[in-house]
Amino acid sequence: MAANDAAPADALPVNEIGIADIKDALRQGYADFIAQPSHLLFIALIYPIAGILLARLTVSYNIFPLLFPLASGFALLGPFAAIGLYEISRRREAGLDTSWKHALDVVHSPGIGQIALLGALLTGVFLAWLFSAWVIYRWLMGDVPLDSFESFMTPLLTTVNGWTMIILGNSLGLLFAILVFSMTVISFPLMLDRHVSMGTAVKTSVAAVEKSPRGMLYWALTITALLVLGSLPVLVGLIVVMPILGHASWHLYRKVVPR
Repeated sequence: MAANDAAPADALPVNEIGIADIKDALRQGYADFIAQPSHLLFIALIYPIAGILLARLTVSYNIFPLLFPLASGFALLGPFAAIGLYEISRRREAGLDTSWKHALDVVHSPGIGQIALLGALLTGVFLAWLFSAWVIYRWLMGDVPLDSFESFMTPLLTTVNGWTMIILGNSLGLLFAILVFSMTVISFPLMLDRHVSMGTAVKTSVAAVEKSPRGMLYWALTITALLVLGSLPVLVGLIVVMPILGHASWHLYRKVVPR
C-alpha cells in the first residue's frame, strides 16, 4: 500500500512557534539560497516571468481591471510553485547532492499525486479569485470605457464606485489569502517529507495556524512584505525573494511538525 494511502486523515501533532522561530527559519532559508544560488535563481525565474507574462496579457487585451487581481492573486500559487525549493532544502538538510537537476526530483516522490491534487485545488482558488474580482468590477464599474489605462484609473480613484471596488475587492482578496495561507503554510513540505494525504496535510496546516496564531500572523506579514518588496522593480526582486521564502518555509515546517 502506498504511503499516502495508509496515512491517517487526522492532523499530525504540531509545535507552537514564535517570532524567534520565524527569524531562524529565514536565516536558514537565506543560507540555503547562498549555498546554491545559481540553480535557485533559475528555478525562481519561473515566478516573475509568469507574472510579467500575465500582466502583459492583461494590458494587451485591455482588461486592466484584472491587472491587480492577477499580480496579487498569483501569490496564491506560490506554495505550489516553490515545491522544487523545498526539495533542495530537504536534500541539503540530509547531506545529499543539491545540484540543479535534483530540484525536479519531487516528481518521483511517493507523495506527488497528493501534491499535484493540492496544487490543482490552489489553481481553482486562484481562478475563483479572478472570477470574483471580475464580477465586482462589472457590478460597480462595468460602464467605464477601457480605451486606455488612464481612462480606467481616473474613475477608479475619483468616484464612489471606484473606492467601493477597491475596498470590497481587497477585503475579498484578504479572505482568499487567509484561506490559502491556512491550508498551505506547511502542507506541501509535509506531503513531500511524510507522503501524507492532502487531507492530513491541510488539517495539520490549519492546526498549526490555530496553535500559533501570533507567530503565523507574523509569518504571513513577513511573506507579504517580502513579496511586495520583491515585486517593486517589475517583479525582478522575486528572483531572490522567492527562493529565500521557499527555503524558509521548509525550515519553518521542520519547527512546526515534530520529527
